[in-house]
Amino acid sequence: MPRPAAVLRTPESPGLRDHLISITRRLITERQTAQLTVRAIAREAGVADGVLYNYFADKEDLLAHALLADIEAAERTLPPPPSPGTGTIEASLAGHLRHILDLHERVMPSFAALLGQPKALARFQSLPRSVKGDNLRQHMSAHLTAEQRLGRLAPDMDADAAATLLVGACYDRVLPMLFRPWSQEPLESPERFTESLVRTLLNGVRGDTA
Repeated sequence: MPRPAAVLRTPESPGLRDHLISITRRLITERQTAQLTVRAIAREAGVADGVLYNYFADKEDLLAHALLADIEAAERTLPPPPSPGTGTIEASLAGHLRHILDLHERVMPSFAALLGQPKALARFQSLPRSVKGDNLRQHMSAHLTAEQRLGRLAPDMDADAAATLLVGACYDRVLPMLFRPWSQEPLESPERFTESLVRTLLNGVRGDTA
């Protein structure tokens, strides 16, 4: 029988909302997708079924916040990407791309585990920026704009377009992981990929006679 919610509210325990997110995140990362029901989550958390609705609109809302918590936990394990103006411009952009690839390598299995929960993925996508922050393209665009203001990128560069090209190339690289989420194989030659991508962007593709 589930324990009363009050049992969890002790000085030594996390807040109940955070506890529910933590339990759900663990079920996702352990790929126990068959257990992602309100009853199973509540039982695993040691609370009554209805307690979830005191903190979340529905199961999909809880799953979305658990996925967000997984991303935030992954980000904390990674070194931050380079700040504008540090190192060479090539190293700066390559560092941002490597950060994107490393982050996706860590969180893609959780997204794959929720492919059978499309409403939860849609709810995650609809979380406001005040909750989940800017997306990766927005982060990259802001970094490119900052580098542009420092004079390290062309003044007529379209930062949003360049960010779309760079982040889109990363997505093309990592999306196949959705179909092999439990593989332990790392992404192949990420350094060569990022360096080649940055070099192509900075050098352009127009020929001398074009």
